[in-house]
Amino acid sequence: MPTDIRIVVDDLAFVEADAVLRPADASLQALTPAMRRLDEQGGERFAGLRRVGMPLDAGAAVVTGGGELTAPYVLHLVLQDPQTPASRDTVRRALVSAWQRAAEWGLARVAAPPVGVGPGQLSLEESVHLLARTAPAGDGMALTIVVEKEHERETAEAALRSRP
Repeated sequence: MPTDIRIVVDDLAFVEADAVLRPADASLQALTPAMRRLDEQGGERFAGLRRVGMPLDAGAAVVTGGGELTAPYVLHLVLQDPQTPASRDTVRRALVSAWQRAAEWGLARVAAPPVGVGPGQLSLEESVHLLARTAPAGDGMALTIVVEKEHERETAEAALRSRP
């Protein structure tokens, strides 16, 4: 577990961090309305940085610049590809890959939405547990989990306190 996990109500596009996590599909397209808003905030430069030549595999993570976002980098988590639907396992694998990329790039302050949350996918509590469980321990990593509403913050904090 990282040395510091905070949960805040904010807009991921404006959170002070070295990088933000961005759930995506195999072509780095946004999977949720919140990530589409993040893409809009990133601007044209960010759109260009997200172009891929070949589809990526579910469970992968790649780093790009952040365009006009506050964070200079974005860690894109590939949660699904044409053969593999999003699942708890692909979320876990993508998070592990993202933390490896973060370490390689020296990205110690990471902001993340509740990754994998949505209809038929993970609950907010499951997402918080996976984020906390997969993040590197003892290396100065600071993780900020960014939610959109106060009741989500309360639920996420309760989940963090009660995690197995």
